[in-house]
Amino acid sequence: MPSALTSLDHYRLLGRSGLRVSPLCLGTMTFGKAWGWGSDLDESRAVFAKYAEAGGNFIDTADLYTNGESEQYLGQFLSDPAFGGRDRFVVASKYTLNTPDRAKGDPNASGNHRKRMMTAVESSLRNLQTDYLDVYWLHIWDGTTPVDELMRAFDDLVRQGKVHYIAISDTPAWKIAQLNTYAEAHALTRFVATQVSYSLAERTVEREITPMCQELGLAVLPWSPLAGGVLTGKYTRADFQKQKENAAAKPEGAERGAQLTERKVAIVEALVDVAQDAGCTPAQAALQWLLHKPWVTSVILGARTVKQLDDNLGCLNFTLSNDQFARLEDASKISLGFPGDFIHHTPRVAVYATGGTRVQGRLQQPD
Repeated sequence: MPSALTSLDHYRLLGRSGLRVSPLCLGTMTFGKAWGWGSDLDESRAVFAKYAEAGGNFIDTADLYTNGESEQYLGQFLSDPAFGGRDRFVVASKYTLNTPDRAKGDPNASGNHRKRMMTAVESSLRNLQTDYLDVYWLHIWDGTTPVDELMRAFDDLVRQGKVHYIAISDTPAWKIAQLNTYAEAHALTRFVATQVSYSLAERTVEREITPMCQELGLAVLPWSPLAGGVLTGKYTRADFQKQKENAAAKPEGAERGAQLTERKVAIVEALVDVAQDAGCTPAQAALQWLLHKPWVTSVILGARTVKQLDDNLGCLNFTLSNDQFARLEDASKISLGFPGDFIHHTPRVAVYATGGTRVQGRLQQPD
């Protein structure tokens, strides 16, 4: 097991770059009230202050979040000398998505294409009150933008000094590999990281994306590390049963409670047991499980209040034992599907592939 982290100043390199980032990244989709459930300006400032005080330096936002309020709040905080100034933080934003009311019928108001990228980055820079972004993320693959258009546009932003590093979120492994291979072949800026939905409750990225990231040197940043609150331990088997009863009575409203499944309930029960043994909260155990994954660089926290953030930061103050870690692995294990299971879990295939010799592979596959 890796050694325990003790504070947010235990920085890590972001993929194949020299950029140092905190092991916990402050996600700010909760900053702003435009969507009806986020934090107001004062609470957002308090959360930001708590994170900065703990030594954190990695901030994640997007132009979409709370209709721009998230970036605008951050712009105020980053320009406040009390927090150390803009250059003290690694600031990341994203582009691609837009809501129909903001797009107002404009077909180019969303997507990955050059026009959207160039207009979006200028808007983010204004909102954040800065001249540059440390990391600029493609938010989600649109399925249409040509490879050369995308990578050359990103490279232009880097050459202009408006962006320092580029990264990609919510995109298939094969497409990320294709994009970075094109960039490398044409001496263009490459992606250094990817963001994925990843937690004890959602491990399917281990089939293709995390092995790809290890092979190509991309950092992995999990979002929704607590599975929308499921891994805080606040939901029980009784809640799951109630959800099923409500779904049977009102099928049209079933999707609203779809966060609970039999598998998730079993994982939560194992997580609660491990947390009790370790003397921590279930959320802290779930976050530390992610931090111990060799392909994970920084975990994105989505705390809405100082209390939630304070609890999340506690994941750096203890160490899961080998047995506790193994129990969480076993409770949350997944099938790799084909070809993963065929390659890694079929003894005869492994013997034939190596000619009967012992070969230590470079990729670390899940058990």
